[in-house]
Amino acid sequence: MKFKADYALVAVSGLIFAFAGSLPAQTVASSTPTPDSASAPGAAPDQVTPPATNKVHNSTYLIGDDDVLEVNVWKETELTKQVPVRSDGKISLPLVGELQAAGKTPVQLEDEITNRLRNFITEPAVTVMVLKINSLKFNVMGEVIRPGSYALSTTTTIVDAIATAGGFRDFAKKKSIYVLHQRPDGTEARLSFNYSTFIKGKNPKQNILLQPGDTVVIP
Repeated sequence: MKFKADYALVAVSGLIFAFAGSLPAQTVASSTPTPDSASAPGAAPDQVTPPATNKVHNSTYLIGDDDVLEVNVWKETELTKQVPVRSDGKISLPLVGELQAAGKTPVQLEDEITNRLRNFITEPAVTVMVLKINSLKFNVMGEVIRPGSYALSTTTTIVDAIATAGGFRDFAKKKSIYVLHQRPDGTEARLSFNYSTFIKGKNPKQNILLQPGDTVVIP
């Protein structure tokens, strides 16, 4: 009886192995990971164009002396620089040399740098950003502690200008302050400002925002 039982066990084991061997090859192959579709024949090659940026090109702002620019040349770290605009309006860059920046927009400067770099680099991708605007200035003259020229922010008022210049001297005529403003047609306007009434809360609208080139005069 024991012999028959052993024989039956061997027979069943043989059937199991035979069944496994008869399974289709596809069942085994299905467990093998398939190659990534990107590497399959006909897949699109890796992109070689520069990545898109969120930089907004300013086609109206004119670069001026003392502005600080960032010149970025894609994939060329040695050519990517932060450069100040010199008092002669020029900047210097590797390979490019000296070129006029003041009086041009960032877009115009990009085009010129790109054209010069084509002698050294295939399809250079250049962006120019203005990091610091130091060329827009106002002037304060007369009876203040520190008369002179100062960088203009977008929210500089007459009172701000006086404070920036250190405040009044002892004999300043606070009721007779005025601003000299250049009109677009080239004529000059004279805008009065009475500091004494302003600090009392009267006529607050006289404390106007200054424009580039304005001069605050404190007699």
